Amino acid sequence: MTPKLSDSQLVVLSTACQRRDAFVFPVTLKLKGNAIGNVLKSLLTKGLLEEIPGRADDTIWRYDDEGTPLTLRATRAAFEALGIEPDGTLAGDTAGTDETAAVEVTEPAEPAPVAPTGAPARKTREGSKQAQLIGMLKRPEGASIEEIVAAFGWQAHTVRGAIAGALKKKLGLDVTSEKVDGRGRVYRIQA
Repeated sequence: MTPKLSDSQLVVLSTACQRRDAFVFPVTLKLKGNAIGNVLKSLLTKGLLEEIPGRADDTIWRYDDEGTPLTLRATRAAFEALGIEPDGTLAGDTAGTDETAAVEVTEPAEPAPVAPTGAPARKTREGSKQAQLIGMLKRPEGASIEEIVAAFGWQAHTVRGAIAGALKKKLGLDVTSEKVDGRGRVYRIQA
């Protein structure tokens, strides 16, 4: 019996089934809040997606109890639910192909860096304002709010938000501050 699927579930599954490796990520569907997470959980429950060990360059869905990064891939049942015949690229799916044609699921070469929240640490694009801000904060003398405002033309509250949100929470960097005579509060990242 074919499971009843919402439009969002159909979009996620059909996109994954069109990929050679049948991986779900990157998800192209745009939904608000955690709606995409709910769609993916529902597809997992229905057996249309499966968790597999992620490689270093894969988008990570979650980490298991041992800290192994996991990503999501469409199952044979997903192909069947959409009426698509898999081309034999699913790992362990050797129907119609020889065993060497199946994609192997390998352990990650190295674990992805993990932010303090347990989510994968994000990377900073080279040359971006965020990278420049990190460079200023990694200097031995650090940087004050006023110096950062002058360098980027930002408002003081934007600088504080970037330090607290992007650097500390999202990137998991250890940003310290101290009051320095003549400069005010100076922020630093320990290199």
